[in-house]
Amino acid sequence: MKNQQYSLKMQRIRELFVTTLLSDIPTIALGAKLRPLVYRSIFAQMGSQVFIQNGVEFINTNGIEIGNGVYIFKGVRLDAKGHPNNRIHIGNQVAIERNVNIGCLEDTCIYIDENSFIAPDVCIAGPGDIKIGKHCMIAAHSGIYANNHIFSDPHSPIRSQGVTRKGIVIEDDCWLGHGVTVLDGVTIGQGSVIGAGAVVTKDIPPFSVAVGTPAKAIRSRIVKDLVKYPD
Repeated sequence: MKNQQYSLKMQRIRELFVTTLLSDIPTIALGAKLRPLVYRSIFAQMGSQVFIQNGVEFINTNGIEIGNGVYIFKGVRLDAKGHPNNRIHIGNQVAIERNVNIGCLEDTCIYIDENSFIAPDVCIAGPGDIKIGKHCMIAAHSGIYANNHIFSDPHSPIRSQGVTRKGIVIEDDCWLGHGVTVLDGVTIGQGSVIGAGAVVTKDIPPFSVAVGTPAKAIRSRIVKDLVKYPD
């Protein structure tokens, strides 16, 4: 146990040294090329042609995998700390815009598949596993939260009653509009569109258009003339 703690401590010191040294180099040719080159030595995986802007924060880099052609912009925070099994996987050609916060808590895997786009100020958080499929678009100020506080005992503080961790799946080719909130235990089916401001509390069928609080599928995209779901 002591050896493991010492190893984790040394890993964090090394990580802080490398990222602090390089993270604030301006994003000119030098900074953009130097960061991925040196970061490759401390990350679980670092692909080719990766662009990392200055001012990006990484925590527990040995739990972070970054594919080829990934773009990560200023103010992004990727936090895989909290458990040795935590993983954040950013697939090929993913773009993560400014001020996105992606965080694990305990024994968490957050997986963003290839060619997906995460807009500014999005929050993606465990402890439940989160899978975002290929070719997805997550609009600005959205939140994807794979946890929910338990509050069944009115005589105990809510913060001491624990959380659920059922996990979230957003299948391929989904578009979440501005300010969408996705809660724990939800699957959003392939090809679905979630309207701006919706709060997704239950599963959404594939190729649906869903709106509202809580979000409800109002029609299907499968046929040319959009078919309305019954009330």
